[in-house]
Amino acid sequence: YAIVDHIPEPYAEGSSRGAAAGFKSREEALANPLQIMVTAILYSDYVGRIAVGRVTAGCVKPSMPVMLINRAGEQFKQRTLEVEVFEALGRVKAEEVTAGDICAVIGLDHVEIGATITDIESPKAMPPVKVDEPTVTMAFRVNDSPFAGRDGKFVTGRQVGERLTKELEKNVALRVEREAGADAFQVSGRGLMHLGVLIETMRREGYELSVGKPQVIMKQIDGKECEPVETLAVDCPEASQSDVMALVLSRRGELRTMDAKAGTSGWIHMEFKIPSRSLFGLRTMMLTTTRGEAVMYHNLLGYEPVKGDAPRRAAGVMISGEGGQVTSYSLDRLYDRGDFFVKPTDEIYMGQVVGEHCKDNDLEINLVINKKLSNVRASGSDDMAKIKPMRQMSLENCLEYIESDELVEVTPNFIRMRKRYLTENERKRFGKQ
Repeated sequence: YAIVDHIPEPYAEGSSRGAAAGFKSREEALANPLQIMVTAILYSDYVGRIAVGRVTAGCVKPSMPVMLINRAGEQFKQRTLEVEVFEALGRVKAEEVTAGDICAVIGLDHVEIGATITDIESPKAMPPVKVDEPTVTMAFRVNDSPFAGRDGKFVTGRQVGERLTKELEKNVALRVEREAGADAFQVSGRGLMHLGVLIETMRREGYELSVGKPQVIMKQIDGKECEPVETLAVDCPEASQSDVMALVLSRRGELRTMDAKAGTSGWIHMEFKIPSRSLFGLRTMMLTTTRGEAVMYHNLLGYEPVKGDAPRRAAGVMISGEGGQVTSYSLDRLYDRGDFFVKPTDEIYMGQVVGEHCKDNDLEINLVINKKLSNVRASGSDDMAKIKPMRQMSLENCLEYIESDELVEVTPNFIRMRKRYLTENERKRFGKQ
């Protein structure tokens, strides 16, 4: 009800929608020819692409002849099949949708974000919506770990490729290229969260895959290698201001503005210019630094010449040297070596990343050793195992955490990190890649 009470209707007094469209009232908008700006694309296996947008002027009906004007200005005479409006979490068919309402138009070919659905008698295109180019890319691979095929329903390269191709129908900012001679795909998107949502969606649908470290997409501009640069806005308590500034500046960020956050007491609003690759892992560190109170968001600013190296993970990792079930005894023995990503009874395999080392080098350990039984009895205090709480790692945390020689294994039930080469001999032979 807050939206109904506080947000004006599309063409009511005080609404920016009517002014932006050039109409002073709903009646004036209804009297003009049809105009719909396509702002989203849905996809159905039965009817193909579905155009979603707000009716700016006129009205649209099922089986109505319309003109589709794409972003390049090309015109296509078409006829709508069905028109639907959004109700709760679904869509329902409608006989007519008028100016100010959001609808889904079914049955149009050549539809894309930024296209205009307009009157066939007097076609008039609207200024197109700009779709940002991809800035981040990562490799999607077939899961080849020792646990491959245990959880997922779709595990082959063909199935993963078909799913990515299907995603292209509705995800216009996504780019997919197949790597030659391998069951791997180079997938590019508008940011780590954009790709993370796709991976999480595929995981919930029953897909298994491995993904590599995210990389920013460089461009050659005037003979110089340039990287994407973004505007980063952070809202945080005054007590955390210095820590936040130190964190962002250490990642080659530049402070642009800083002032008190409007409408609040004791909060600071800061804006930085920062390279996109410096944002990997920043959200987790920001929340840790501010005890979960900071709010941050960012958007693409442009491209600038590359300056310096990307920040790297400061600590090494602990790698499992044996496969099996994690034991409390092993975790107790290695208590002071670092933090663990696993807990007792978890199944692990050789080459899996099971923890973060307290030093800057990688360490191979054995977490499947059981305590040897003997006739010698010890006091109860000697048998008490000291086990650190397991560090929970979400999908986004894992994608930010891994280095170039590591992969994130994603299955419907588990998210694991592993080395690209599972055995120590292979890692020594091929080195970091």
